Amino acid sequence: MLKIFLAIIGLLQCAVVVAATPPVLTVADGLIDTTRPDSLGLPHARGVAHYRVFSAAEKVAQYNHGAVLFAFKGKLYCQWQTSAKDEDGPDTHVTYSTSQDGMAWRAPSILAPQRDGAIVTSGGWWSDSKTLVAFINVWPENLTPKAGHVEYALSQDGENWSEFKPVLNNQEKPVKGIIEQDLKSLPSGRVLTAIHHQPGLVATPFYTDDPLAISGWQAADFNNLPFDGSISRELEPSWFLTRNNEVVMTFRDQGSSYRILAARSNDNGQTWSPVTTTNFPDSRAKQSAGNLPDGSAYIVNNPTGNKTRMPLVIAVSPTGEYFTSAYILRDKDTLPAMQYAGKYKRAGYSYPKSYVWKNALWVSYAVNKEDIAVTRLDLAQFISSAQR
Repeated sequence: MLKIFLAIIGLLQCAVVVAATPPVLTVADGLIDTTRPDSLGLPHARGVAHYRVFSAAEKVAQYNHGAVLFAFKGKLYCQWQTSAKDEDGPDTHVTYSTSQDGMAWRAPSILAPQRDGAIVTSGGWWSDSKTLVAFINVWPENLTPKAGHVEYALSQDGENWSEFKPVLNNQEKPVKGIIEQDLKSLPSGRVLTAIHHQPGLVATPFYTDDPLAISGWQAADFNNLPFDGSISRELEPSWFLTRNNEVVMTFRDQGSSYRILAARSNDNGQTWSPVTTTNFPDSRAKQSAGNLPDGSAYIVNNPTGNKTRMPLVIAVSPTGEYFTSAYILRDKDTLPAMQYAGKYKRAGYSYPKSYVWKNALWVSYAVNKEDIAVTRLDLAQFISSAQR
């Protein structure tokens, strides 16, 4: 009887320990008020300016989406996917533009042209400071379930490109999966992102120690939440570092909780905690996370708690665990009317991605899935406001 009593006490103690485990990330209660859809109860950020990268072109490029930024040799680069009318139309391909200051952008050039039997979408950028790497995702039309693979091209000047080749894993075989656009380096130099691997689209953290990030990719030890079909609940992640250099990866929840999912790694991205549903509202869309120069963590998303993709908001945490400040970057007051009809078109500011460059945070996104725009946020002013 004593042994049974002690065993019960031990189980109760374990339960207390589990219950006391802090969440991966938390947003302050009441900070984001989803009952106020226009403003979410948030102030507007100061020191903000918006610039047009590309305007939709009738019957040529009415659909534009998946914008992602990167800086290389003094220029800011933006790539995105485009088609004449519809999302995932058979003519979908990847274009890019460059800017010396983030305000004035060159006419776009084709990065990855249209392919027979597949669509091509944006995959992001990387560099070892000497060579620029452009990633694209290739989606063959004959794969069941829907899936794809990632390829790369290299350039020394950002204008002349090599042929596209498959990205390789640590077994020197092509990676069978779609790469997420958020490639960033850990303090060790390791490059971390996620791959939506085959069969289907199952999001998993992947890492490589290749400085160019074109080979050596390895899947982390990561357990997805239960899901039906071929698409995981976790999709389109981003990530940031906490003050103690733990990695937090944030995910879109395809299970429609309209909350950000998150997991944590304390061993350089090799193993991950269980995925948790946070209290951070989302719109079941792509989001962007990272760190400001002072080490603060940030998340840019549409924290509406439904499918609405406006306003566009940045939330900040001094530690990466508790988000205590949030500001509107763009809302309905600056949203133009949608010009063209098309498959999956949606009003709002969609799929933000972000990059710190020239003392500012630059956020790229699609406006109504038609125009490509960037927002510049003055970091000196913003950080001082967030820390008060």
